[in-house]
Amino acid sequence: MKLIDKTIVAKKMPIRLVRNTILKGLFFLATTFGLLVLGILLYRIFAQGIGYLDWDFFQNFASRRPEEAGIKAALIGSIWLMIVVAPVALLLGLGTAIYLEEYAKKNWFTSFIKLNISNLAGVPSIIFGLLGLTIFVRALALDRSVLAAGLTMSLLVLPVIIVAAQEAIRSVPRELREASYGMGATKWQTIVRVVLPAAIPGILTGSILALSRAVGETAPLVVVGIPMFIAFLPKNVFDTFTVLPMQIYNWTSRPQEEFQSVAAAGILVLLFLLIFMNSIAVFIRNKFQKRY
Repeated sequence: MKLIDKTIVAKKMPIRLVRNTILKGLFFLATTFGLLVLGILLYRIFAQGIGYLDWDFFQNFASRRPEEAGIKAALIGSIWLMIVVAPVALLLGLGTAIYLEEYAKKNWFTSFIKLNISNLAGVPSIIFGLLGLTIFVRALALDRSVLAAGLTMSLLVLPVIIVAAQEAIRSVPRELREASYGMGATKWQTIVRVVLPAAIPGILTGSILALSRAVGETAPLVVVGIPMFIAFLPKNVFDTFTVLPMQIYNWTSRPQEEFQSVAAAGILVLLFLLIFMNSIAVFIRNKFQKRY
């Protein structure tokens, strides 16, 4: 019986090896194809837009003339948007994650809430735009302001931040909590001084990546009605504004060929901003992983 089993295994081994080689080759080709397309796209963007990246491009407002067009209003508007989105999304997301993981009772209702939060992370962004238009723009009469757009984008990234924070808090070893309780610390002191510091890499990494998504999203802002062309800076969160994705969309929709190069320069600025935010996430993760 053992000889028969060994013979069967010996016959199946070559098939398994051939199948493994074929699948490995397919995966390699898929990765190579994706990198090739990305390389071509980046090359074209750099070739078109690098010539427009100068000091005037960052100092000028949008213009109907491509040689005078700048990104000042959109860049400052994106910063204003992040000023609203970051504190609102982080505070609500982290608070929700702490409650669900540390205080909420483990029952079917809590599981139902967690399941729906996870499902919300996959909802198309335009749905959040419709929600923001209904609640913030019309019901609360915030119009097309920084605050209305910021609250809308906060709803967009909130499920992602909650899920990331939940996973980070859940990954903290139980022994750390028990050691804190053994030293006489209360539940809140344990959360603040033990759990959160240990969970910081996962929380901040997921949060910064979620905020990066908010910087590059366009669909919710189109639904909310954020203008594509303005020539002034917002003075407070109730002013009208525009952002980088909206400005780039405006340039790409113009018939003049020169505006395609201006749009490529705007894409480079947005790309550098996203790379910078993702680099911060990687740095924070690596720094705190070494500590804990």
